[in-house]
Amino acid sequence: MVSDVFSQIMDPMLLLYLFLGVAGGIFAGALPGLTATMSVALVLPLTFGMPPAAGILLLIGVYKGAIKGSAIPSILLKTPGTPASAATVMDGYEFAKRGEAGRALGLSAIASTIGGLISCVVVILVAPQLARFALRFSSPEFFLLAVFGLTIIASVSGKNMAKGVLVGFLGMMLSMIGIDIVTGFSRYTFGNVNLLGGISFIPAMIGLFAMTEVFSNIEDLKQKVMKTQRVSNLIPNRQDLKSLFKTGGIHGVIGTFIGIIPGAGAEIAAFVSYSLAKQTSKNPEAFGTGIVEGVIAPESSSNAQTGGALIPMLTLGVPGDATTAVLIGALTIQGLQPGPLLFQDHPVLVYTIFVGMFIANVFMLLIGLTTINLFAKILSIPKSVLTPIIIILCVVGSFAINMNFFDVYVMFAFGVIGYFMKKLDVPIAPATIGLILGPMAERHFRTALIMSGGEMNIFFSSPISIVFIILIIGTLVLPFVRKRFAAKVAAAGDVEVEV
Repeated sequence: MVSDVFSQIMDPMLLLYLFLGVAGGIFAGALPGLTATMSVALVLPLTFGMPPAAGILLLIGVYKGAIKGSAIPSILLKTPGTPASAATVMDGYEFAKRGEAGRALGLSAIASTIGGLISCVVVILVAPQLARFALRFSSPEFFLLAVFGLTIIASVSGKNMAKGVLVGFLGMMLSMIGIDIVTGFSRYTFGNVNLLGGISFIPAMIGLFAMTEVFSNIEDLKQKVMKTQRVSNLIPNRQDLKSLFKTGGIHGVIGTFIGIIPGAGAEIAAFVSYSLAKQTSKNPEAFGTGIVEGVIAPESSSNAQTGGALIPMLTLGVPGDATTAVLIGALTIQGLQPGPLLFQDHPVLVYTIFVGMFIANVFMLLIGLTTINLFAKILSIPKSVLTPIIIILCVVGSFAINMNFFDVYVMFAFGVIGYFMKKLDVPIAPATIGLILGPMAERHFRTALIMSGGEMNIFFSSPISIVFIILIIGTLVLPFVRKRFAAKVAAAGDVEVEV
């Protein structure tokens, strides 16, 4: 079988399809609003006449490339390419502002590759066991996972803790607009049919991050170029490499485990890893100012999630996220049924996909590093030219989600809100977190209560739930313990000086 896999994966046409998939995915991810799921769905018809291995690897290449490419506009333009890159914005854009865009893009490319390679190893070694573990998650565990992700609101609020929590709560409230998932009644739509499906969080994110910067830039269009037009430090130094292997490795494992949980997407993996990286850092106050761990953790985790999401898809036929649901359709079109029989009936194909995932990560690193200078040229464009281009990309990206101009109006509305939030020194990131994780928390909270007949003890009834509760409490308490410990150390130092 090894020789069959090797001969198939070394087929020049298969490698070409894989390379084109990764390259196309990176460029698609760099366009705001063109999500990984949409990119894979657009490419899917092209695979109908292809051999199964070539078609699936082309789609996997697009999938992985789109998640990685979404970091490019996040770092350069403060515009999340996909929801997964919203966490990268918080530190990545700070690098660009101080003239280190190349460094941030290099860190992003290598961190994504590290996370992707770790997920490949896990897929090959323990895929069936991890898939069975993922099936133990039910609504109580999903609710606690969402709450764990929401604890990052406290981390990203900085000194404005009260404002951040309030904005995060408002974001969750906005996520409740639309059809009630339990009763089927409409909520807060004010008779507008466009709101029946709720507020699409991609246009909202584009508005909060990108249009907010656009409105701020309009105030100073006389400035010819951004501060960051020279791209350097593409290859990490020794200290950055140490952080890459340590932080990237840890959060690559975390992202893989989150990926195997059906329904937990790359955005959840990215935010959870960002929160954990900040809570365990020696310098948590540096997060949000442009720290390497703030780029490495979410990028490694979100790309590792892509490999983790393939585990339940291949072993059980259960999609790990929306994109793998499209991939299941691609396998079905090829006459293949995802699940245990896939390993038994088509082992060569399965292991060809595994090896192809390794090669896709190598391609992702090569393309990511060699195109940094190309993408970074954006920074040398005068603001008077760049600003209208960003507006056009924002409009196209918002419209492309549902082919509805209402989403464009939503994007502009959130842009205005974000502009005034920035003026009033109100943190923007908590609103995004509330919008993304709010629906997941509400849906599984209410479903869990229906399962238990209204009894709250269902959230304490499994070992997984207990672990999440401990993590949530630890995440919330740790900053206060750390602050108190630092105060004691400082006080002890003052006493010594006086003596």
